[in-house]
Amino acid sequence: MNKGILSLLVVCNAVLSWSQGNFTGNIESTFQYLNDDPVINALQPPTKGLINSYMNVFYTNGGFKAGMRMESYLPRIQGYPNRFDGTGIGYRYLGYVNDKVDVTLGHFYEQFGTGLAFRAYEDRALGYDNVVDGARIIFKPVSGFQIKGVYGKQRLTFNGGQVINSAGIIRALDADFNLKEVCQKRLASFPVDVAVGASFVSKYQPDDDDALVLPENVGAYGGRMKLQYKNFTLDGEYILKEQDPSLDNGKIYNKGHAAVVNFGYSKKGLGFSLSAKSADNMSYRSDRNKELQDAFINFLPALNKTHTYNLVATLYPYATQPLGEIAYQADFIYTVKKGSAWGGKYGTTIGINASTTYRPVQHTSGIDVNDSSRVTYEARLFDKSDSLYWRDINFSITRKLNKSLLLVLSYFNITINNDVAKVSNDATGIISSHIGVVEASYKINAKHNIRMELQGMFVNKLSNGNINDKGNWATALIEYTVAPNYFVSFLNQYNYGNPDTDKRVNYPNVTCGYIHESTRVMLSYGRQRAGLFCVGGVCRFVPANNGLTLSFTQSF
Repeated sequence: MNKGILSLLVVCNAVLSWSQGNFTGNIESTFQYLNDDPVINALQPPTKGLINSYMNVFYTNGGFKAGMRMESYLPRIQGYPNRFDGTGIGYRYLGYVNDKVDVTLGHFYEQFGTGLAFRAYEDRALGYDNVVDGARIIFKPVSGFQIKGVYGKQRLTFNGGQVINSAGIIRALDADFNLKEVCQKRLASFPVDVAVGASFVSKYQPDDDDALVLPENVGAYGGRMKLQYKNFTLDGEYILKEQDPSLDNGKIYNKGHAAVVNFGYSKKGLGFSLSAKSADNMSYRSDRNKELQDAFINFLPALNKTHTYNLVATLYPYATQPLGEIAYQADFIYTVKKGSAWGGKYGTTIGINASTTYRPVQHTSGIDVNDSSRVTYEARLFDKSDSLYWRDINFSITRKLNKSLLLVLSYFNITINNDVAKVSNDATGIISSHIGVVEASYKINAKHNIRMELQGMFVNKLSNGNINDKGNWATALIEYTVAPNYFVSFLNQYNYGNPDTDKRVNYPNVTCGYIHESTRVMLSYGRQRAGLFCVGGVCRFVPANNGLTLSFTQSF
């Protein structure tokens, strides 16, 4: 029989066999056509057009599962790592799952606790993907108790249509135990819900240094606990990392640690949370010679509010400092009752948030920095210095004035140490900014809605009277929506306070889109300012550009 016909019969037989199962997935594609714009130092790439495309396909049949993702960068859109190139399979796995066991071979994402010891995840907006390629087993012998085992290498890059993994090997175990679920009958009426967990992660990388004796196996381990009583919650996690000389820390032999504690209360109309984090020397990578956002095994959650307003989110974002920081955050939300003088007919919601981050104290008393141990200081939990990295104090008032009009008033005071969290090449030392935002949303009828924002940022002056960084900014936004299918918006960001009058530039952008069920098409044209784009304390630099962006997403 002809080999081509035989191959076709094999494929058809596989499709018919798999047709009893369930296929799901999604498609995403983003295309840019960019122009030269010397006013904002935007350059047209040689190819003129740039495109990122992805297609996920997932299959399940009983306990069997499989999936894959095709990726294509021809070439990549601006801001993505320059080694992302080509078309090929960037993610694939096979597995089996039932009530007791979940086995995955191939690529998988996973997180232990809050991620202090281990987190493998993807954030496509950041161009970040440290998926593990190997094996994972999740065992659930009884309800409320599970053990996870992980073994593999991390994805480092995607070049020439192929995934290239990091140099090191990751081996990890994690256990979760929920007391109330395990002892359902005995503790059914017990008012406190208790959950505990423990993690152990080890990386292996050969010693590649001729001058030093580097540890080839580096472990990180610790535990966590969560208590819940009625409306109150308290949880915390502590991780200790063994000696891990790396490019990040100058190849010192200090140990590292990280701790996160959260306390919260919530009921209808009222909620608050208090959080604290202490981290020192917690850059934990599967390749000790990498930097920036490459090959991170763990994740240090940012203790600051995720902002969405243009000026607040894009001008002075804060990037988590894995070599050391001590951070605190308080968040409070209260809804004034309907019908009261302050609540009005529909109620008024007040939100207050504050976060701050400092450099830890590094104690050197009694430590000989010249001895062979290469331990250069001692760090203690929550022992902060007076050196400020970041501070954000903000509040918002949300009130529905009538059936059609919603008004939001917000204020933000953001202070950032540009010498540590480098956000600008034009600033020195501490940058302090005051930002005011007025947002109004008007519902014309059941389908038509219009929303407007006015934002203003005012930046501090230096002690010599000079304007710090790029000076003051203003942003205006108007958005019109025809539910459920259409939207159009216009945004303009204006650097009216720049000390260099030639750089007092407008950044206009027009966006329109169409949505139908699981299909979304969006087209935008305009300028984009150069700067950092951050999500959860992880950032990437986006160069200035001027041009058209077309995106398409589809789920099935």
